[in-house]
Order: sequence, then C-alpha cells, then structure tokens
Amino acid sequence: MKYFDGSTLTVFVVLLSLSASTPSYVTELQVSLDQAEEQQLQATGFRKVNVDLNKGAGGKYIYLWYKKQSEGVPITRIQISFNSDMADGLARAGYTQVPKDLNAGSGGDFIYLWYFKGTTEYDTSIQDVDVTVDAEAEAQKFKLNWERVTCDLNRKAGGNWIHMWVKRQNQTYICDVTATDSYGSDADHFREGYIRMDEDTNRGAGGSFVFLWYRQTTDPSRALTSVDVSTNGLEYQQLQQRGFSSVSVNLNEGTSGGRVYLWYKKEESVNPIKTITLLANTGATEVFKRAGVNVIEKDLNSGNDGHREYLCFYQ
Repeated sequence: MKYFDGSTLTVFVVLLSLSASTPSYVTELQVSLDQAEEQQLQATGFRKVNVDLNKGAGGKYIYLWYKKQSEGVPITRIQISFNSDMADGLARAGYTQVPKDLNAGSGGDFIYLWYFKGTTEYDTSIQDVDVTVDAEAEAQKFKLNWERVTCDLNRKAGGNWIHMWVKRQNQTYICDVTATDSYGSDADHFREGYIRMDEDTNRGAGGSFVFLWYRQTTDPSRALTSVDVSTNGLEYQQLQQRGFSSVSVNLNEGTSGGRVYLWYKKEESVNPIKTITLLANTGATEVFKRAGVNVIEKDLNSGNDGHREYLCFYQ
C-alpha cells in the first residue's frame, strides 16, 4: 500500500481543484444525418444534443453535435443561412459552414449552420449549446439567460418550431442594433462583430430581404435599455419625442405595407437588455410574456399579407 504525506496530498488536492475549475468552451460543431455519422462523431469526442432537428416535419433524423475543450479557440458566433445570398456574406467573412442541410428530407428551406471564432471586442466565448422544440422550453431558456438563434430550423417544413440556443461564458448585453435591406454589406457587418437575426422581416411579403443585427458587450454600462418599433407616422413621432433613436432602414422595404422602423435608447439606472430576438411564432406571445420576455406586439409586416413577426427582448 502506498501512502501520501501531507505535502503530496495538498498538491494532489490543488491540482484536482484546478482541473475542476478550468473553463471549457464549445470549439467545434457538427451535424449527423444518420446512425453511421452519429457513431463517427461520438468516437471522435463530440457530444450529442438529443433533439431531432426535423421534429414534427418528417425527413431524416438530424442531430446537433458539439465538442467542448479547455484548450483551443472557442466559438463566439453562430449563424444560420436559408439562401445562397445569406451564405455568401458568411463565407466572405470567414465563417465555417457545417455542410449538412438541417431540413434534409423534409421539403423545407435548405438550412445550414455556420460558426465563427472571433476576437473582436464584441465576441464572447460560447460555453454550451442546446435546442428547443416548443414555446414553453424557449421561455425557460430566456429566464436562464440563454441566447436564441433566431431562425426556425424547420423553416417552411412544418412541424415543431426548432431553435438553437447558446450559453456564453460571461453575461452579455445588447450594445448596438442595426438593419440591412440588401446583402452587399453583410460581410462587413460580420467582420465588425455583428450577429444577424436570421429571419427576414419581410417574410412572405415580397420586397427586399431585410434583416436585423445586433452587437454584444460584457459591460452593462454600454448596453441599450429599451428598443421599440414604429409602424406609422404617429408612433414614429411619439418615439422621437421620448428620446429614442431610429435605425434608418425601413423594415418593410419594397412591400405594399407602411414604413416600419426599429428604435433604441440607452438610459442610466435602467436594466440593460441581455438578449434580443425576432419572434415568427406569434402564437408563443403569451408564453413569452409570462416568462418576463418583453414582446413588442407591433407587426413588422404591418399593412401587407406577410408573415406576422414581433421583436422581443429580455432584461
């Protein structure tokens, strides 16, 4: 039998403690489309999120996999593309695509997952990832300070509303918002640290593809404290009078609807905004509100026949 003296035992305990406290980050993402791919990913150290990304829509059984390490470069941003123009800006900005259609076999949009390992002042390491399949689970994620990836992974495939979520190493806050009505500046926005809300605010309405964007900070003093939406001239004037600033892009650009604008404000001694998202599943509105999510019930497709969409944020 081998005995440890006091000094050896102390060193052993210290090393064990350091090992337990060493942070680990998500450093790789993958997707499986069949059992053979699942076995291969498991054998190479990936962990499975046991939620079918095609749930309720038919098609293949598709799963998200991730690898966590205490060494290596962490992933800081995750995006989704559902058309080639969205993909082009991501590729030009240096994002890595996972080349597996998340709607494989279901007949919906071709959905691809992209990730980035950023080093800008707006990048914060991702510590964990998860997937939800209903509004109740989404509401709980908001309350636990998870960040919602905006695009429905079952987009135009029917079935459940599927959303990916990320948990960051440190608490982040929304410090900047903007919008685009064309794809030409996408790569520049990504390089400048922006995260795109990957759902068109003109969904189903024709017109331009319009996307909302945000940046994050770990400093709450730099954070926005309120956002709002105007859908007509009166609301525009009221928000202006209340000290809000507007984003210049019309969120209804090119449609038959009225002019819709995003507004934001930063005030002292007001709770900072932790996360922001676009809600295409407006049937979840009451569930989100009960969870403390601020739902701005002003349709971003006001005045046209497009898909009803609301902006949400959590403080």
